[in-house]
Amino acid sequence: MVGKDGRSSWSQREPGIVGRPVKSPKFYRAGGKPPAHTMSHTPLSYRDAGVDIDAGDALVERIKPLAKRTMREGVLGGIGGFGALFEIPKRYKEPVLVSGTDGVGTKLKLAFEWGLHDTVGIDLVAMSVNDVLVQGAEPLFFLDYFACGKLDVDTAARVVGGIARGCEESGCALIGGETAEMPGMYPPGEYDLAGFCVGAVEKSGIVDGRDIAPGDVVLGLTSSGVHSNGYSLVRKIVERAGSAGLPATLDGQPFRERVMAPTRLYVKPVLAAMKEVRIKGMSHITGGGLVENIPRCLPDHTKAVLQGSAWPRPEIFSWLQREGGVAESEMHRTFNCGIGFVVIVAEADAARAAEVLRAHGQTVHAIGRIEARQGDEAPTQVV
Repeated sequence: MVGKDGRSSWSQREPGIVGRPVKSPKFYRAGGKPPAHTMSHTPLSYRDAGVDIDAGDALVERIKPLAKRTMREGVLGGIGGFGALFEIPKRYKEPVLVSGTDGVGTKLKLAFEWGLHDTVGIDLVAMSVNDVLVQGAEPLFFLDYFACGKLDVDTAARVVGGIARGCEESGCALIGGETAEMPGMYPPGEYDLAGFCVGAVEKSGIVDGRDIAPGDVVLGLTSSGVHSNGYSLVRKIVERAGSAGLPATLDGQPFRERVMAPTRLYVKPVLAAMKEVRIKGMSHITGGGLVENIPRCLPDHTKAVLQGSAWPRPEIFSWLQREGGVAESEMHRTFNCGIGFVVIVAEADAARAAEVLRAHGQTVHAIGRIEARQGDEAPTQVV
């Protein structure tokens, strides 16, 4: 992958080899003399300006085996380092491409402070592949963008290692990426992440919620924790509690690990369920929580009525609410409160859908039903 100013764009080659970084131009023309106006000054290099091309090269070498493990059908070999090629698998008859992009948000601030870089890459992948999944799409490939002021190869390799793990667990090829080392743009030790995913779904199999009707069942798939939303509030609460006020553990895990638990990947279980039952609608519970994400898949004349007692609330959310004095309504529109993904099916299909999802490692609760919506009623109600 080093970029503006120092850039290493890369893409997969046969068999999963990464392209070389783009080199900066030489300071002098070959065989020539320095320009007259520079003769009285010490010659400068890109490294003197804060960009280490060698570090970018070292990172690319570290990435090679990580990316290779994510290879899948459709990745084309023999291509250069400026773009990544992917052929839509021939099993698709009328493929529709579904794309998504996202970041990790201010959860990264805690990663910097606590030195926990191994799982934020999973968050990055999950935020996009879970979104693409909502339309019924199979994630095909993923690209990442890593930006920093000064490239630390070890830290970047830990982050990209998490990205590769997320892609591997989602059956999604890490097909390319970009690392931008930009002196002066970021404080020392900090970086930013963005991810880009493309998936495919048969045109006849697009899940858009249009057939959702009163009587349908809302199945909730549990979250792994806070996931990647609401961390500005999380950080405020942690700051207010102070180091002396932080619990040693939450939900049986050390406090920091619990707070930083990566976003759950729902791709493989949900795709398996789609082969067995007709899923009418889905929602990825991100910013806005249950009350603002479920309506995104509901027809205008319907509402989701959820039973707040239908699923256990993990201890981390109870601690955040108690320590921050957060109102219940604010909890539901800021955090996932223990439900990270929602699947809506006909009542006759609910038991089978839950069975398949559980067989693929998910904890599933029937958390509510779809009812007719009258007038200006809220489209999601937690009772």
